[in-house]
Amino acid sequence: MTISEIDRLHSQLSRFEDMFPGYRTEIVEGNIVMSPVRAFHAKTIRFVWNLLEPQLEPDWECVSDVSFPFSDDFEFCPDLAVIPAAEEARNPSVCSPDLIELAVEVVSPSSVRNDYEIKNREYAARGIANYLIFDPRKGHCVTLWHPGPDGYQGRDTVPYGKQLVVEASMGRLVIDTTKLPVDPGTS
Repeated sequence: MTISEIDRLHSQLSRFEDMFPGYRTEIVEGNIVMSPVRAFHAKTIRFVWNLLEPQLEPDWECVSDVSFPFSDDFEFCPDLAVIPAAEEARNPSVCSPDLIELAVEVVSPSSVRNDYEIKNREYAARGIANYLIFDPRKGHCVTLWHPGPDGYQGRDTVPYGKQLVVEASMGRLVIDTTKLPVDPGTS
């Protein structure tokens, strides 16, 4: 796929987002996937962003809703990604996945397989050092590290209410999960 084809496809995805507000659009396994965004989803992203941002060195920034084309079959928009500040300063709508140092996804009922299986495999194969999966349905965060071709070699599950520590190349990051929302519909 050429850059102009990728730009055209991204343009098509942008139109879907405009046509269906409240839905995120990604390409997963060559299919266009639209996921509804719930209040706890956005609240979790905002909370995690607010905790991460002051801990980042000036060379790093958080972004959300930026497309990262992995291949013809995969274009992801992580709920939150940490990329170099110089790239974020360009205000991109599309970035290379090779820039992601930390990817964060928040699970919704329609994204369980994508977040736990597909993105685990694809993020690790691309060498993204750290991947965090926040799950308001289960009230925990899965933290993954040591990426490899078949997935992440390191994995911990931290229940909400505890501190999550991520040892990243950009420094030690601490996320206090006590205020993260838990979906009352799954209790």
